[in-house]
Amino acid sequence: MMDKSRHFLMIGDQHIADSITLSLEHYAWQFQCTSCLIEAERLLLSSPIPIGIILLDSSHIKSSLEPERLLSLVPSTLWIALLSVDTLQEHQTRTFIARHCHACLTLPLNPEEANHVLESTLIISEILATHFSTGQSPSAPNRQVAMIGKSHAIEKLLKNIEKIALVDAPVLITGESGTGKELAARLIHDYSTRRGGPFNAINCGALPAGLIQSELFGHEKGAFTGAEKCKTGIIESSSRGTLFLDEIGDLPMELQVNLLRFLEDHHIQRLGSLREVSVDVRVLAATHIDLEHAIESGNFREDLYHRINVLQARTPPLRERPEDIEALALYYFKKFRTETSCRVRGFNHESLVTMRQHHWPGNVRDLINRVRRAMVMCEERLITPDDLGLERRRNIVRARSSLEDVRNRAERDAVTAALARNSNHALHAAQDLGISRATLYRLIDKHCVPRPLDNRA
Repeated sequence: MMDKSRHFLMIGDQHIADSITLSLEHYAWQFQCTSCLIEAERLLLSSPIPIGIILLDSSHIKSSLEPERLLSLVPSTLWIALLSVDTLQEHQTRTFIARHCHACLTLPLNPEEANHVLESTLIISEILATHFSTGQSPSAPNRQVAMIGKSHAIEKLLKNIEKIALVDAPVLITGESGTGKELAARLIHDYSTRRGGPFNAINCGALPAGLIQSELFGHEKGAFTGAEKCKTGIIESSSRGTLFLDEIGDLPMELQVNLLRFLEDHHIQRLGSLREVSVDVRVLAATHIDLEHAIESGNFREDLYHRINVLQARTPPLRERPEDIEALALYYFKKFRTETSCRVRGFNHESLVTMRQHHWPGNVRDLINRVRRAMVMCEERLITPDDLGLERRRNIVRARSSLEDVRNRAERDAVTAALARNSNHALHAAQDLGISRATLYRLIDKHCVPRPLDNRA
């Protein structure tokens, strides 16, 4: 029986394909031939094809840019250019081969040479297929939202999310910008009994102050200038589902009163209406600021804080989960792979090391942007630290940094990481670090780390 892995797809002329069939008959290779790029795309997506051969000539390259997108469609399919010696000398053709092809064969075909090229290409393709098959394809239909990573911090967050999802109570999600607070909210919704209902998200800091009340609670026709028809607010439209209020710390004080009233009795009143509407919705809120400090400064209501902070989840910053960085980078590399026609196959070792060492002030969002940009700008097969716009840590710590600076940085990172590992519980974090609780609080105050919630004797 013929080995199915020894199949390849050829894009080109059927007459040349027939001659190649005869040339390689002794080596047991099989292939399908098509001159239609749409048909070639269907074949590539319908079943795994390890090797593709594309016939290149001047008219083919100049007629369309479609082959560039097609050749980048499946990362594990390696392409071999088939062309005449004269065509190989053309600059445009050589550029195409450099960007998209793993190897090239010249006509007339030497069967022994062609077999060696196909054999070695098949081995590389099998390695790439294993590499790119780790995890579910991000482009798969009906993909459930997922948290990428297997670090202790992520596993702890996922366990907390599963527990939180079982209880129909308000949740406050805290964490730095770019750490995936909305993703955590979606997971809570997906794991809850409300997963069949809507999930609506609104960024409280992204709307003009004059529109927030209308967006949240809705309005009646004629309630204000420009209100030409009745509008259902996002709270009401989230009935039987989940409402996610992102950056709730930016909510104006007058709206905080209305939201507090809703959380108390689950009734809303549209602008311009005298009738109250009962709404069955679970409220999840998120913030990157310290709401306790906002309460002290008079920018956030304490009673609202206690209403939304019934349950709490914290999304860890990327620097506390460096072991997840490679998995995240590869996931988003695969996700954006079809956006570019470049021949980039992954990251070199130095870029992976540098990513683990980087502080990531923008967290996962920062990582996503750098990976996406590097895939466009990279001119080699593997992404380098320069493509990512990153420097090795030894270059980041300047010569003028004193020992005290390095020690303070290390102390702060250790305290922050310990609190994250122990759900912001001071006693457990102190035990984790092997220090007393009093020493932990001294370090917290010294390095301006937000105080944990268990601030009791």
